[in-house]
Amino acid sequence: MRFQQFLRFVVLCPLAVLAGCGSGASDDVFLIRLGHQLDINHPVHKGLVFLKDELERISGGTMSIVIYPSSQVGDEREVLELIQIGSMGMTKVSASALETFVPEMKVFSLPYLFNDHDHYWKTLSGDVGEALLAAGEKYRFIGLGYFDAGSRSFYTTKQQVRSPEDLQGQKIRVMNSQTAVSMVNTMGGSATPVSWGELYTSLQQGVVDGAENNLPSFYYSKHYEVSRYLILDEHTSIPDVIVVGTHVWDQLDLQQRRWLEEAMKSATAFQREMWAKSTEESLEIVKEAGVEVIAADKSAFQESVQPVYDALEGSELAELVSKIKVLGEEQ
Repeated sequence: MRFQQFLRFVVLCPLAVLAGCGSGASDDVFLIRLGHQLDINHPVHKGLVFLKDELERISGGTMSIVIYPSSQVGDEREVLELIQIGSMGMTKVSASALETFVPEMKVFSLPYLFNDHDHYWKTLSGDVGEALLAAGEKYRFIGLGYFDAGSRSFYTTKQQVRSPEDLQGQKIRVMNSQTAVSMVNTMGGSATPVSWGELYTSLQQGVVDGAENNLPSFYYSKHYEVSRYLILDEHTSIPDVIVVGTHVWDQLDLQQRRWLEEAMKSATAFQREMWAKSTEESLEIVKEAGVEVIAADKSAFQESVQPVYDALEGSELAELVSKIKVLGEEQ
């Protein structure tokens, strides 16, 4: 265990005792501790608060969730590792961050995979999405469901990007995902993994020339303050995944599992509505702040990433892509 993780573990131990060890009983209430990286005003955090409230309601107050937002307990990978060792119960994590643990999740980081939002949710709510949620169990994670994380687009500090050629020579921050790195490099940029907490300063100081994310995150992170251009190329749609550790799941009886699943289903519907509203509002706010919003040449971007798909030929990931493409054709 890394020293930083050890320190967090030590700090969390007293909290664990007070909160039923993050996955146990305290005063007849089963408490689950959940850590994530986003601001409390972010629609994903609000979705998690709804999940907590709904779980308390349908369980008659016998179950609850203690939420630690804003990277209080580490970045996405660190929280996943804390779940694996049993010192954290749940998290919200980008499907890209799960790639290291659940290789099948790489499929969501592939560019221009979905035809539209309906195709995206048809995939998530169907057999493919369910199978991907279950794939993490052998890594001590169980996927409860998905939250909407919209479509990701590029934003830059100094130079406009209208086509892949404009990415040449630009250092673009990506998540710590090999698929994301491959995508940006194939487009012509220079992919540079930087932690979320360090990105504002990295943009401000020119460590990177740009980044890519969804609209609410671009706004709530205040990256629009240091990024002059937003390029709506919408290259990927990567969901957030709500996961619970197997050490928690194994303690739940059948009724408690049903309550948690029911609360998750309601929270997903609530969060989807919140996300759509937040995306609209975020776009208007960053425009008013002076960000130039550029309609990208999507066809050029799609053509530029074909080598990413060519490299998958004959792999298990290619089979998964085919299943998702079929779902799009059935619409």
